[in-house]
Amino acid sequence: MVKEIEILDTTLRDGEQTSGVSFAVREKLSIARLLLDELHVNRIEIASARVSEGEFEAVRRIAAWAAARGYLDRIEVLGFVDNGLSLKWIQDAGCKVINLLSKGSLRHCELQLKKTPQQHIGDIKKAIEQATKAGIAVNLYLEDWSNGMRQSPDYVYNMIDALRNEPILRFMIPDTLGIMNPDTCYAACRDMVERYPDLRFDFHAHNDYDLAVANVAAAVKAGIQGIHTTVNGLGERAGNAPLSSVIAVLNDQLKVGNSIVEKNINHVSRMVETYTGIHIPANKPIVGENVFTQCAGIHADGDNKNNLYFNDLLPERFGRVREYALGKMSGKANIKKNLETLGIDLDDDAMRKVTERIIELGDKKQAVTSEDLPYIIADVLKQDLHETKVHILNYNLSLAYGLRPVATIKIRINDQEYEETASGDGQYDAFMRAIRNIYKKQLGRDFPMLVNYSVSIPPGGRTDAFVQTYITWEYRGDTFKTRGLDADQTEAAIKATLKMLNRIENMQLHINGVTHESTSSSSDPA
Repeated sequence: MVKEIEILDTTLRDGEQTSGVSFAVREKLSIARLLLDELHVNRIEIASARVSEGEFEAVRRIAAWAAARGYLDRIEVLGFVDNGLSLKWIQDAGCKVINLLSKGSLRHCELQLKKTPQQHIGDIKKAIEQATKAGIAVNLYLEDWSNGMRQSPDYVYNMIDALRNEPILRFMIPDTLGIMNPDTCYAACRDMVERYPDLRFDFHAHNDYDLAVANVAAAVKAGIQGIHTTVNGLGERAGNAPLSSVIAVLNDQLKVGNSIVEKNINHVSRMVETYTGIHIPANKPIVGENVFTQCAGIHADGDNKNNLYFNDLLPERFGRVREYALGKMSGKANIKKNLETLGIDLDDDAMRKVTERIIELGDKKQAVTSEDLPYIIADVLKQDLHETKVHILNYNLSLAYGLRPVATIKIRINDQEYEETASGDGQYDAFMRAIRNIYKKQLGRDFPMLVNYSVSIPPGGRTDAFVQTYITWEYRGDTFKTRGLDADQTEAAIKATLKMLNRIENMQLHINGVTHESTSSSSDPA
């Protein structure tokens, strides 16, 4: 194995081949910045040449930004053997590296190109010569290489033998159709490394059998110098090797050096999730919502007893925190962990009553968040631990065909009443704009950012079924969730929002109290 592996991320090229994914120009530029500035990826593949005018503009803007930052040699574009058309496109966009697509299997060469291997090699050499004259560096993709190694290895060898002395920086060997397993991947990659020790190879995995990460590990063990990934495993069909999992395996399982900043992985994954609209599965390793959440009460109990259920994948490494789910499986240990986070202490009898209520809610398939706990305690113990500072007195939501939805709200905050009207892209959006206006314009205060909005509707098709709305908020560096339950989705969202407003009001009270106390203390005479 090499001591340091090079990472190329192809979210902006291969990742955009995910069904339904198309990045706007500003989104492509934003993701390029995140990959290079925040994650410190070695190289990024940002587009395919000659796709569209919008793609050209995105590549041009990324190239201009990269040139100003000294990153231009780390920006790569997929190009084709097409008599210089791709080269001109790439050159006009301001880029300096082409990832030239060639055929890595005899079947692709003869049946798709309808050329002999000698003809194809001749065309590739001509394209490389044109690139060199234009001052553009060349990496060479051997498309369908995995099938080539399985069905026509002599073709692969002849191809590399004929091109090994050309000015090619890297030979990029893809498992284009995701057919490999760790054993066949290791054998084929080892064959390349041993047969051509003077050449540099990248491995590009696809996930059709859910083996992309395992195949990446096998390729690294075999001595491959570079690995291709995408954020969240985006890509054609079942996707590519996900960056987050690959980095965890490199760091923990293989102990191979790399440049990636782990603590920024989750942030970049969430940003890409927002841009694509492709939701990250809750159980996806490293970045899934639930992967650092303990559900069983025995696990929480074990964590209290010398972290018995911890492994090397500590959530803090990836900019996350460990959580303890609340439901019928949680038990007292999980509830106690959540109460500790909220700064709430209950006696044994109160704990028993709260546990029984949470189990009861779990049996009814109602999810419970830590932000729900004060409300559950207030209901069960008839004791309101968090004073309700915010009350929604009245609101009117109007929806008319051809007009933007409008919301008028009246709200009481700390015994002071406020009223506001706003329009939005939907009824809840209009409601939120009105609330935001009160906080920002009338109170002169900052307002939480809505990070994620999800709705859970029971199957069965009933229009009167209860809807659970979960909203994730970010406020002054703190990320938290609130839940609303109602037969009407907008009402459920408003209930979740009211919980958020009371939470930040209690936070504000604490901040003001600390500030006042600090000021009083500092002004006391010595």
